[in-house]
Amino acid sequence: MSFVAAFDRLPFASLLDRAHTAPAAEARRIASSPDSPALADFAALLSPEADSELELLCRRSQEITRRRFGRVIRLFAPLYLSNECINNCAYCGFSRDNAILRVTLSPDDVAREARELASQGFRNILLVAGEHPKFVSNDYLAECTRAVHGIVPSVSLEVGPMETEDYRPIVASGADGLVVYQETYDREVYGRMHTAGPKRNFDWRLECPERAYDAGFRRLGIAALYGLADWRREAIAVAAHAEYLLRRCWKSMVTVSLPRLRPCAGEFQPLTLLSDRELVRLVAAFRIAFPDIGLVLSTREPAALRDGLFPLGITHASAGSHTEPGGYTGAGRDQLHTTVRGRVVALGGDHGPGAVATAQFEIADNRTPAAVAERIRRIGYEPVWKDWDAALTA
Repeated sequence: MSFVAAFDRLPFASLLDRAHTAPAAEARRIASSPDSPALADFAALLSPEADSELELLCRRSQEITRRRFGRVIRLFAPLYLSNECINNCAYCGFSRDNAILRVTLSPDDVAREARELASQGFRNILLVAGEHPKFVSNDYLAECTRAVHGIVPSVSLEVGPMETEDYRPIVASGADGLVVYQETYDREVYGRMHTAGPKRNFDWRLECPERAYDAGFRRLGIAALYGLADWRREAIAVAAHAEYLLRRCWKSMVTVSLPRLRPCAGEFQPLTLLSDRELVRLVAAFRIAFPDIGLVLSTREPAALRDGLFPLGITHASAGSHTEPGGYTGAGRDQLHTTVRGRVVALGGDHGPGAVATAQFEIADNRTPAAVAERIRRIGYEPVWKDWDAALTA
């Protein structure tokens, strides 16, 4: 049974009721339990009453993280290949109908960006691209993966979902991780947010991690994008998905990201709110419920909040990020254009020599990787740039 079938059978009504009404005593009981809680107990940790136990939950989350992962934060950087996209997604800067400056980097440009990131210390790079088969083909992704894998040992992808057989050449080229945000696990909201393109297929996207696992990826990342639907419902769905993947894809590491919507081209405004305090509780709840999953925090969040979250349960963090192609070196700036119905349209004379490709969203933590690493050391943790070698899995 795939997760789509399991998802459609989730008792959301009862879980959400528990997430809204569970007493504070439940949070205390769960935090003191030596066993990982079931999905119902995870929901209880999201209850408004659990907020009164936030200090206890944070202490418990920190204890579990130190015991399972030590005092380390693994650093990575996103490398954007292309901001071309065939989908219309209301909340995304790359959305097809946004009149933005677009570019697709050549593999040589991608290698140039990767070398710059390597010079900053990174040994773990996440390749990101919009979904457009004309510009971002499977062969192109395999070639870019080979180019980056020749520079750093760990390469992951965050690209449009594929068939298992289409993933295999990319894995063979050196990719070891795949990240796919479901965006929202609410089918009705998903339909309203995705108005055109293959991304409209909710089930196809939901099954993506399973296909990636069958292709050989050894790390799988999932997430909801908080700001589209009720955050408690989204968190319960992510928890159920993580629980399923831990059983179904048991040879792979599972990570959960906690992204909140950020300003982007198109000026979409969040439909719901996840406050800073609720985000802290969400980190603690995921760590207590799932002691062995990785928790990922991006530069979407401001520096002060990230510094506070690092020791509570975070195991992976991005740093010094750019969310536009060519953001680290200026690669591709001479190829900027707009795209209309898949057709490249040359720029007019109103874009000066300083023009850059449009970013997917604005980041909030603008510190350099070195500054983030130094801050991690100052709070008593160790920034890890590389924690395995390809030779170990050869």
